Amino acid sequence: MIMKRFRPNILTLFLMRRFFASFFLVMLTVCGIIFAVTFVERLSSNPDAISTLMDAWVRLLEYVPMFLPLAVFMGTLVAFYNLTKSSELIIISGGGLSPFQIARPFLIGAFIIGVFAATVINPYSVDLTTRKLTSHQLKLIDNAIWLRESSDNGYLTARANGMNIAKNHDIIFNDIIILLQNDKFKLTERISAKNATLSNDGIKIKNAKIVGNDGIITNGSRDIKTKLTPQTVLDRYLQPDQISFWKLPAFIHKMNSIGVSTRNHLVQFWTLLFLPLTLIAMTVLGIAFSQTKQRRNYNFGVKFSLAIVTCFALYFIVNIFNALGNTGALPPLIAIVAPQIIIIAGASTFITSFDTI
Repeated sequence: MIMKRFRPNILTLFLMRRFFASFFLVMLTVCGIIFAVTFVERLSSNPDAISTLMDAWVRLLEYVPMFLPLAVFMGTLVAFYNLTKSSELIIISGGGLSPFQIARPFLIGAFIIGVFAATVINPYSVDLTTRKLTSHQLKLIDNAIWLRESSDNGYLTARANGMNIAKNHDIIFNDIIILLQNDKFKLTERISAKNATLSNDGIKIKNAKIVGNDGIITNGSRDIKTKLTPQTVLDRYLQPDQISFWKLPAFIHKMNSIGVSTRNHLVQFWTLLFLPLTLIAMTVLGIAFSQTKQRRNYNFGVKFSLAIVTCFALYFIVNIFNALGNTGALPPLIAIVAPQIIIIAGASTFITSFDTI
């Protein structure tokens, strides 16, 4: 009896199916356009078509969080338009269902899409984009990579102009300079090289120029034992959107423990956590714009255009709230949740007012 009570009825499945069909139609159209443009744009910078396809696929996944709320919004509009055009919405409403009862399958569908995007698509996208990181994709200080480590034996300070990730996940630094100091901050060695490799075992340098504290210059290889690992270096320089949803809580806790600001990472975490709420807000807004008293929704074009303009205006406002959260003017949680609650409240008020006219 309990399982039967929670089993969705035929009407719920029908409306969810129409919502998902419209959503995937919009997603397929938008993704196809972005993928084609990106493929043509990146064709000249890749050795072959296969590499270009993979590059375009990775970049497409980076754009998904940007247009996903818009796709849900447009999918809701298209679904309601088709239901109105075929008179199915009139029949459903005639059965005594309120707009909120009709909207329930759409809201469930939006919630499912949000959960899937945050917990599956985001980690998959991050994994692809961080496999071949370069210094151009990192948040650098003074356009260079700076490393510093202190231990009982002394201090290590390093500066590199660039870096690449090897296939075995080691980091290869380019044009690196390493300064070694004793526990009294006295310089003991200055090491410079074209390349240096950081692995879990330490830093390995070949063809290095080594200047001792006595001023004597030698050339050769050098192995430096350090607590630095490729992962700790990436943790320092990775931007918030380069860390998956599942790793963000542990990363934020670790950065807080060493006194590093995590405001931007908190904004990213709350954004992903409340992505289902964002998509629900866009669905409610789409339903508000889909309300009509006509049997045939001939003014759909005007409504659709007005809805798109409103959606972009709201996107601009949401970005302002995000910026306030990143700068600390608002707490990150409020900066993410407040716009969605305002959108849901405003759209729900309009739906209620329209239904009682």
